[in-house]
Amino acid sequence: MGFIAYFLTRVDVLIYFVICVALFIYWRNGSKKSTSIMPPGPTPLPFIGNINLLDLNRLHKSLMELSEKYGEIYTLHVGPRKLVVLSGYKAVKEALVTRAEDFGERANTPMFDLAFNRHGVIFSNGELWKSMRRFTLSTLRDFGMGKKSVEAKIQDEVIALTESFKSHNGKPFNAHLLVNSAVSNVICSIIFGNRFEYDDPTFGKLIRLLDENAKLFGTRKMVLYNYYPFIGSLLGLHNNIMQNIQNLKDFILNFVKKRKLEFSANDITGYIDAYLMKQEQESTKTETYFDEENLIHTVLDLFAAGTETTSTTIRWGILLMMKYPEIQKRVQDEIKTHLKPGQLPTVEDRKNMPYTDAVIHELQRFANIVPLNLSHTTPTDVYFRGYCIPKGTEVIPLLTSVLYDKTQWKTPYQFNPNHFLDKDGKFVRHDAFMPFSAGRRACAGESLAKMELFLFFTGLLQAFTFYPPPGVSREDLNLVPGIGFTLVPTPYKTCAKLNY
Repeated sequence: MGFIAYFLTRVDVLIYFVICVALFIYWRNGSKKSTSIMPPGPTPLPFIGNINLLDLNRLHKSLMELSEKYGEIYTLHVGPRKLVVLSGYKAVKEALVTRAEDFGERANTPMFDLAFNRHGVIFSNGELWKSMRRFTLSTLRDFGMGKKSVEAKIQDEVIALTESFKSHNGKPFNAHLLVNSAVSNVICSIIFGNRFEYDDPTFGKLIRLLDENAKLFGTRKMVLYNYYPFIGSLLGLHNNIMQNIQNLKDFILNFVKKRKLEFSANDITGYIDAYLMKQEQESTKTETYFDEENLIHTVLDLFAAGTETTSTTIRWGILLMMKYPEIQKRVQDEIKTHLKPGQLPTVEDRKNMPYTDAVIHELQRFANIVPLNLSHTTPTDVYFRGYCIPKGTEVIPLLTSVLYDKTQWKTPYQFNPNHFLDKDGKFVRHDAFMPFSAGRRACAGESLAKMELFLFFTGLLQAFTFYPPPGVSREDLNLVPGIGFTLVPTPYKTCAKLNY
């Protein structure tokens, strides 16, 4: 009895006991389905599954190593849950493109479910997702995505960013926040109908919140939360992310409230206005997906996706041009050949600048910004390559394995623009180029991102030559990415010296 009394009065021991019991039950329940017809994989240990084989801060590297042993499709146990990893160009393309309906749903991921409540356009499914995506693509096109009107918005930001770089007078500076702000302003002008000044404190806070969450979503803590949500909640692993998301939602909600007061169907200035007009049109329907929650989450999806990946690619571009000055010079020589001094690049120029286009594509391939992709799931039992993947199984179409596929790329682990050039120096497309994913869940903003990357990268190299700070050699420049859901460059400083 004394032992029991001691046990009941020790809260820490009691919590530990409850966690162990919950883990055991969770593991037993997660192991009920037979794995006999699922793809092979490493043998799981009780409670932890295959976590002992994974570097949770750099999960994509561990999955690549496992694919070397288990092949293009294998089963992995992360804690009590089973998931299937697809590796290599052929397997990923077959699943996402050829078998799009079988792998087209977004997986239930506890942290994303908690943060986004399966609303918006990225993390929703079914008819809700179809409605949001259809409306979003149509509205983005209405506001110039892929057209001349949005090209002018990007050019305005190229000018503003160039002036900001000039203000450092060739001295070392960290371009991170400036680049993120410039890229974000393009999607902000579409969503909100206006851009922000780079020194706007509210705008700066929003950019930093996105930045912090991109890092947090890729940490060991978040992986543990996703596979042990009960324990993660007890330990509060999700608190920082949720607070950041709430701050972002509050900003969007306040903007929406203001636009509702000012709303006029004759003055539609951005995505939010277009959504409010759609709400008005749907107001007589008994059921509609165009409610306020979907508005907030869709705007948050667009704001985050339209800021993070493109700006990260440009920051990789500056770092790699410092690392490889001979490539930087060759790009600049091509710019001088096809653009007059002071003439802003246009999207039309891209077809006459094959080397620059190849460098930008290689930046995206080499940087491998979203290494794990976003998890998919099977809406029904799926028979794939001789195996059965049960309904509701999380599937990771590993983008790293496509962008670094040894059967598709001559030098997959080297930065090599020749991957996108033929023997005559002409640009060639590559089927295994999938930085935007593929199929029905491919990035909705792909055409906008392509425009931005060409105009920003070309505009910056037209104006500047980038050098490492004094005392730093090109060999010292670190190409190992920082930890995060997206692979960002390790913080660095650059010297931007004017070319004229």
